[in-house]
Amino acid sequence: MAFALVLVSILCVLSAAHWYLWRRLVRDVSAPGGVWRRTGTALAVLLPLVMVAAQVTGRSDAPLWLKRLLAWPGMLWFALLVYLLLTLLVLEFVRPLLRRWAARRAPAASAEPATAPAAVGRTGATAGPAPADGTAAAGPAATAAASPPDEPADPSRRLFVSRVAAVSAGAVAAVTVGQGTYQVLGAGPVVKHVPVVLDRLPAAADGYRITLISDIHLSPVLGRRACQRIVDRANATRPDLIAIAGDLVDGSVADLRHDAEPLAGLTAREGVFFAIGNHEYYSGAQEWARHIDRELGITVLANRHVSLEHFDLVGVNDPAGEEFGDGPDLARAMADRDERRASVLIAHQPALIHDAMRHGVDLQLSGHTHGGQMWPGNVLAALANPTLFGLERYRDTQLYVTRGAGAWGPPVRVGAEPDITVLELRSR
Repeated sequence: MAFALVLVSILCVLSAAHWYLWRRLVRDVSAPGGVWRRTGTALAVLLPLVMVAAQVTGRSDAPLWLKRLLAWPGMLWFALLVYLLLTLLVLEFVRPLLRRWAARRAPAASAEPATAPAAVGRTGATAGPAPADGTAAAGPAATAAASPPDEPADPSRRLFVSRVAAVSAGAVAAVTVGQGTYQVLGAGPVVKHVPVVLDRLPAAADGYRITLISDIHLSPVLGRRACQRIVDRANATRPDLIAIAGDLVDGSVADLRHDAEPLAGLTAREGVFFAIGNHEYYSGAQEWARHIDRELGITVLANRHVSLEHFDLVGVNDPAGEEFGDGPDLARAMADRDERRASVLIAHQPALIHDAMRHGVDLQLSGHTHGGQMWPGNVLAALANPTLFGLERYRDTQLYVTRGAGAWGPPVRVGAEPDITVLELRSR
């Protein structure tokens, strides 16, 4: 019942959003029966259907070619929809100003000069020629009565303002989404270097380099090429250790096996380690864990730890695993370790920081937030997570959150560039 209510609510919101777009971008700027009116109306119906179909087939057993065919237009339209709506809503406050500006520039009909010479009587009053039908001539008072000053903008003026608003909204949305798409598909993740001082880190480990990767989200949209670029940039940091904080994939092993192959090329002095994210649970976590461990050669830390040369590395499952009886268990993961040694935790969600504090973790590495991915999503993401991105201290535990190397849903990032972070550990 709850799922049905949520589904109906989402469909109602989508319908209202597309009706508003149709009204502002199609009805208000075109004539009934015209080419743009017919084309725009068809798109207003087709695009939301494609967007919904992309989500449905993405979680189904549909063939991969169909998922790709629907994912590209569906996901990009979602991003355009967001920025078209935001821009048009802002322009609602600008439209009255545009109408007043257009009204001031429009010549008043009553100000036009007369075309026939006027006759001057004995009293000095000016009289115009009498109409041929004998009716009285219309004077200034009649003209004013016919066109009162408070009359709404005429149809041509309204059309002009509507077209200016529509073109402006389309340009803003296209440029924003185009730049955001380039950030993901063109430029790719930037490499950041962040120094982190750990009290219990031995002096011999000073300068130890952990390269953190998270939230690649391989999918029908982000494939092998994006994956290879991330691997190349991570390897170029020459890390001592590579930590992958979940959400590698959005799809099954059967669909994404080929796209994930470059991950086998990740190299680090003490190895490559992975903790399960929530999207792995949506995509078959156990199958992916076996594939990552056996086929890609990446060690999966599922509620367990390994003792490295200078500290203990701990990994826990994502809270989404609780539905499958496979949730995070930090107590089990940290059992039987030497508590005098420093500990570094890989946990996909920053929200696990409170558990990390209770267990005396020195440093937690997380992703999940994407830094909001698409502004103003950062506002919602900040409300849902203790840290949106970057390094913060929670008593004796430090938390670092990366924005992630890929993108979920639309391959678009606005105000939240993708990143790979090199954490340079420092000893006191």
